[in-house]
Amino acid sequence: MGSFETDILRYFIQKIMKNAQHEQENMRDFIVEVVKMFFLALIIIVPVRMFLFQPFIVRGASMEPNFSEKNYLIINEFGYKNTPITILGKNLLTVKPHKNLKRQEIVVFRAPHNEKQFYIKRVVGLPGETVTIDNGEVKISNDQNPNGYVLDESAYLPEGRKTNGLTTVALGNDEYYVLGDNRPASSDSRMFGPLHKNDVIGRVLLRAWPIGTMHFF
Repeated sequence: MGSFETDILRYFIQKIMKNAQHEQENMRDFIVEVVKMFFLALIIIVPVRMFLFQPFIVRGASMEPNFSEKNYLIINEFGYKNTPITILGKNLLTVKPHKNLKRQEIVVFRAPHNEKQFYIKRVVGLPGETVTIDNGEVKISNDQNPNGYVLDESAYLPEGRKTNGLTTVALGNDEYYVLGDNRPASSDSRMFGPLHKNDVIGRVLLRAWPIGTMHFF
């Protein structure tokens, strides 16, 4: 092979090697960027899911007509959820809830006797109050109303819907009384008693689906 052919071959070999090196560097940069994005996502998503927001899909008819089967909700956990911080199976610390739920807010919580199942209900009784259900009505007694008053639920209960049952419950300092809006078809505090704040996951912030019923609460 002559000198000219040798120079041409050397040129193309160098060109191929340079392109291969360039491609290798591009691939290395790509992998580095993917790894960066992965860890960035972990840094952002994990705290959000652990402390701030969580999706929830409604199952059952206990909150109809205000929430229906397969409604997709976003739950605000911040300040409401009892969150253990665990690494490699060891519990390092537990973030305690520091916010109080308000009357008529919709809450998601662990089902009694089954931590893997979750319920959605409405708060009607607050810590320290006494809740009485009688004659189809909910009556609240507290420091401001020692003789009690009938709770106005017209904003979320259909006209004529009654609260069946006959009970009086005094709530502790960390307890809430919760009821489903579909009173005849709801398993709630009338059955399982008061809800302890440590079982609360969060309050409903947004109904995101169906899109036509999107609403902030």
